[in-house]
Order: sequence, then structure tokens, then C-alpha cells
Amino acid sequence: MAGVEIDGYTFEPGADLADADLEGANLKGANLKGANLKEADLSGADLSGADLSGADLSGTNLEGTRLRGANLEGANLEGAMLSEYYGANHVVTAKLSGAKLSGANLSGAHLEKVDLSKANLARANLEEADLSGTNLVEANLEGANGTVDIDYAIGRMLG
Repeated sequence: MAGVEIDGYTFEPGADLADADLEGANLKGANLKGANLKEADLSGADLSGADLSGADLSGTNLEGTRLRGANLEGANLEGAMLSEYYGANHVVTAKLSGAKLSGANLSGAHLEKVDLSKANLARANLEEADLSGTNLVEANLEGANGTVDIDYAIGRMLG
């Protein structure tokens, strides 16, 4: 998809959408590769199957956002809010390999089967996050807080 149309607007990959209000938007399968979404409001949006690889999502509100099957490889999510919102935040099967998630609020997020290999999760809030089946190979969890099953995490980090 060359761009995605929402209410008459076309957003091309690499678009500057910093501070945009996209609350509840349907961006399913959108190509937002390399987009600047810094501090945007994507709460409740549907980004299932979207390509957000290399995108800047730092400080973005992603509470309640659907990210099933989304590609966030190499994306910057530093300080992003991905905490559970009315049970709707699903990051299941998303690719977050190499993503920058330091300081991100991932409390209560559904991260099962997510590829977090080589991701930076330093100081991330993982309180009550579901990491079952998650790939944590070479992930940086320094200073992250939450109730992560250490034996499970180490097993996944070592491959």
C-alpha cells in the first residue's frame, strides 16, 4: 500500500505525523515505514499488519492500540505508552526486533509471541505484561521492572 487514506488524507511512508491525533484510527496494513509519529496519539487505533519499521514512535500514546502482526523492527518507542487500556492492547505476534523501548510503559500489555530480540527494554515498565512465547534473545532488560519469569526470560534470551 503506497499510503493510507483516513478522512480524505493520504499518509505516505516516511510521513511527518508528529503530534498527530489519530485516536481510534483504522490504519490496518498501513505502510508507515520510517514515519515520524513522535508524541502522536494513536490510542485505540488499529495498526494490525502495519509496517512501522524504522518509525519514530517516541513518546507516542499507544494505549489500547491493536498491533497484531505489525512490523516495528528498528522502531523507536522510547517513552511510549503501551499499557493495557480496557483489555484492548494487543501486540501479539508483532515484530519489535531491535526496537528502542527504553522507559516505555508496557504494563499489562499482551506481548505474547512478540519478537523482542535485540530490543532495548532498559527501564521499561513490564508490570503484569504477558511475555509468553516472546523472543528476548540479546534483549536489554537492565533496570526494567515487573514480574517477568526470570528462568523463562533467561531461556528465551539465550535462545
